[in-house]
Amino acid sequence: MPYQWLQRTLSALAAALILDGAGAPGASAADAPGSATEDRGIWKAVVPRPGAMHGEFDNDDPLGLAAGVRIPADCSINWTDPDAGRLYCFSSATSLVVFLETPQVYLARAREQWLRVGAAAR
Repeated sequence: MPYQWLQRTLSALAAALILDGAGAPGASAADAPGSATEDRGIWKAVVPRPGAMHGEFDNDDPLGLAAGVRIPADCSINWTDPDAGRLYCFSSATSLVVFLETPQVYLARAREQWLRVGAAAR
């Protein structure tokens, strides 16, 4: 079972790296490393105004929190829990894809870590 999870995670990561690569089909000179649009990536076509969206965990990525690290997100990639109606923000599409494999497991881990990591930051 753990092997299958690792294999799916690595496949999702590889797909994201291929799609987000500098030499991706359709990439222009404006998308080259060091350009003004470099930090947007293909998933950052629309970034909400700062403060416009408020996700759980102070907009930190729940997958990062589950691992014990605060990773800030701008909420351009997000997910709303259908059971609780809460908004969660992600730092990358890869993070969201991995999270969606077992969201309740990651949320439980993130909540545990938030008590430790989030409280220390306040």
